[in-house]
Amino acid sequence: MEDADELLEEPLDLIADPEDPSDTGVRYLSPSSAGSFEQCPQRWKFRYLDRLPDPPGEAALAGTFAHRVLEVLLQLPSADRTPEQAKAIARDEWPSMESDPDFAQLSLDDAQARRFRWVAWSAIEGLWRLEDPARVQVQATEQVVDATLGGVPFRGIVDRLDIETDGMVVTDYKSGRVPRPRYRHGRLSQVLLYAAAVTEMLGEAPRRARLLYLGQRTIETDVTEEAVAEVVDALTTTWRDLQSSCASTAFETRTGPLCAWCPYLDQCPAGIGEVTTRHERGAVRLDAPGLAVVAAAS
Repeated sequence: MEDADELLEEPLDLIADPEDPSDTGVRYLSPSSAGSFEQCPQRWKFRYLDRLPDPPGEAALAGTFAHRVLEVLLQLPSADRTPEQAKAIARDEWPSMESDPDFAQLSLDDAQARRFRWVAWSAIEGLWRLEDPARVQVQATEQVVDATLGGVPFRGIVDRLDIETDGMVVTDYKSGRVPRPRYRHGRLSQVLLYAAAVTEMLGEAPRRARLLYLGQRTIETDVTEEAVAEVVDALTTTWRDLQSSCASTAFETRTGPLCAWCPYLDQCPAGIGEVTTRHERGAVRLDAPGLAVVAAAS
């Protein structure tokens, strides 16, 4: 399942004046917008500056639904945080998902809709494989963070702030696959940035930051001055590079395996060339949506 974080953090006011193409002042960075620019500045431009549509897929929406159910569940008294109560919340929240235009755009038939609900429920139920939510002391859910980190205006939404015996813990749900060990450091940078923002806002530094990969495992890290300084420095570099790209209107295209999954591939000749080359080598999954774009362009 894809992660739902981009949907939850969608920075609709990220650009100072979206009605004025000449105004490229960027108001702030979120984890999703910073990650998008680091992956490919041209993709960032398509999404955040040009505002080309990027409709969420089925997996991302299922993740968003799971996030919502868990948000409501963890706001309940401890004794009420049961799987049965989660099912009741899911039933109550389902009409809102059905009426969501993005969900309607999926055009799911009855069998596909049942599978969607099963995928979402599997993520929700997966929380109990990682922890007993009745034993979690929750300080806040869906905590909006808004702080200046290393001179960078930063915003995001933290799924949970927990209190444990040794202090505060930043907790974020993930509905995608657990990353391989060599990629985990990069994934944890998001919650470390959240921890830095929480420290700025509340005047108290969290002790740990963790990602709950629902139904799979938890990965976490201590919140140290060194770890926070590293991710803030990286955020500062991204901010500086983004400002430079906006000022020059030159946005680098960084091609790679993810081009086959980019929603803006039809706008990107370099990306089409990359996918074509990889496909000829047999290095593109056959279900990659970019293959249809390549076929249409040939």
